[in-house]
Amino acid sequence: MRNLLFSCALALAATGAAAEDQATTYAFDGAFEDAAFAVESAIIGRGLVIDYVSHTGEMLNRTAADVGSDKELFTEADIFLFCSAQISRKVMEADPMNIAHCPYGIFVAERDGAVMIGYRNYPEGEMQQVQELLDGIVQEALE
Repeated sequence: MRNLLFSCALALAATGAAAEDQATTYAFDGAFEDAAFAVESAIIGRGLVIDYVSHTGEMLNRTAADVGSDKELFTEADIFLFCSAQISRKVMEADPMNIAHCPYGIFVAERDGAVMIGYRNYPEGEMQQVQELLDGIVQEALE
């Protein structure tokens, strides 16, 4: 029984740590609309094409009652999805299964009056090239 409890405690601790490691986020000093514009401009400014903007916050707010919730997760939240032909080719030549990580996304979200910009963390190895690209775009948007 003690081993089972210990194993459960380890699993819970690992889950908490994993949740913290899922994304890199930065506080944005300004309005949601300004952050979204800055991210869009930084992506396009690098010659990349935004394939889709997911209005995730709008969807969550619109469907909350339909799923039996009254909790507002985000005031607003958008995810900008795009790829880089050059970096995607590099990481997929190294391992074709890196296709699972494409397209790449940068999110802008407002929660409890605070605006953040962030992106999903990628595994060690060649996918760190993608993470460097995303961080560069976010850093530019924060300027």
